[in-house]
Amino acid sequence: MVEAAAEQAAQAIETIDAVARIYGAPLTEVPQDLYIPPDALEVFLDAFEGPLDLLLYLIRKANINILDIPMAPLTVQYLEYVEAMRTTNLELAADYLVMAAMLIEIKSRMLLPRPKTEDSDEVEDPRAELVRRLIEYEQMKRAAFALDELPQADRDFLWAEVWVDKSDALRYPDVSPADLKRAWQVILRQAKLTKAHTIRREELSVREHMGIILRELRDRGGFVEFTRLFDTALGVPVLVVHFLAMLELAREKLIALTQTEAFQPIYVRLSDGQSNDEVVEQADE
Repeated sequence: MVEAAAEQAAQAIETIDAVARIYGAPLTEVPQDLYIPPDALEVFLDAFEGPLDLLLYLIRKANINILDIPMAPLTVQYLEYVEAMRTTNLELAADYLVMAAMLIEIKSRMLLPRPKTEDSDEVEDPRAELVRRLIEYEQMKRAAFALDELPQADRDFLWAEVWVDKSDALRYPDVSPADLKRAWQVILRQAKLTKAHTIRREELSVREHMGIILRELRDRGGFVEFTRLFDTALGVPVLVVHFLAMLELAREKLIALTQTEAFQPIYVRLSDGQSNDEVVEQADE
């Protein structure tokens, strides 16, 4: 037991003093022939996504109004960053050098007399185009930050996957109200095809209805509106016979159909020159 404890303590001491472990074995000294490239480790304190990002960073750091940029101090600070970048990576600094040249050009134009624009009496500001690009870039950057704060798959949450055997899961189609309506209409059409029609014989007398019309005209003073002589509740066959009886009365000149004006109601009246009782007697005969 004592020997095992001593061996574990010795291994622990070796592990603490070891620089690294290779295949489980502790390495206490750095090999003399180990080559470490100069660019093996680089630390970036401030990472920028482009020239506009660096320029916007300098403006916000100095708490400068973006609509009124002091070009002289801003250009000096920008050139310091570009110079530090150029010493380490010239290819990366190429785009930044283009922006530096643009800043120097704007600074030079501000020192010269500025002509007025053709449309107005205002003097053209050499910084206007740069300010517009900076404002648009800042808006896009804020929108990018807002999108980045939204939950993202595999970063803020993981997708839950469930495997279901399709042969075991029986899924029925959804039934909409329109499907039910079409199915019901099919049933109604089938019911109409199999419906039994019963035809009954009904004896209707035109002469009898002629007497009914004449008696009704007599009871109502001999002058009645055409539509009031028909009772729609009696059914179509009775209405047809009643209308034929009225035509027969008009043919025999026992009644007259009159109208005051075009498109006005039609009235039925007893013919002139005959009393009501005589007309009724003629109809009954």
